Amino acid sequence: MGNVSAGGLQAGLEEIRGSPADHGTVELIVRRPAENERDVLEEGLLDPDEGLVGDTWRARGSRSREDGSPHPDRQLTVMNARVIALLAQKREHWSLAGDQLYVDLDLSAENLPPGTRLALGSSVIEVTDEAHTGCAKFRQRFGLEALRFVSSPVGKALHLRGIYAKVVEPGSVRQGDAVRKL
Repeated sequence: MGNVSAGGLQAGLEEIRGSPADHGTVELIVRRPAENERDVLEEGLLDPDEGLVGDTWRARGSRSREDGSPHPDRQLTVMNARVIALLAQKREHWSLAGDQLYVDLDLSAENLPPGTRLALGSSVIEVTDEAHTGCAKFRQRFGLEALRFVSSPVGKALHLRGIYAKVVEPGSVRQGDAVRKL
């Protein structure tokens, strides 16, 4: 997989900024059944206790918590589909980012401040105030320029690396479902 140049990433900002603000689409659902494993799902179940059912969020826990328990505000990761399309270049590489939900929706801090609720399928999730940042695996998979791009001031404001959310109303979500800001 080739990495996109800094110029190519900057050129993609206009397309990313064109993401819909209030009504978008669920483009991809990915469950992580084990470390470095990905299951692309047509339909996923979202649960307030488990997050995406079958994902390892609960079992992995969190290094950010003293007791190692799963962080309730990092239950789900949501990434803008236009961003991952730019970074990955091929749809079959999208899941390498490690997020669970890929949506065509403006995830910027201005559009989706913490506390904003989103309806996806029959479920509702809530944006949390946890910062979602790139990691060593992200850099390895998409390159240093991609990590710099999502970590830049513009990248942070637009939440190009994505956002964290938690499930507040259980339900199912399918690829192609609408995602609506409530």
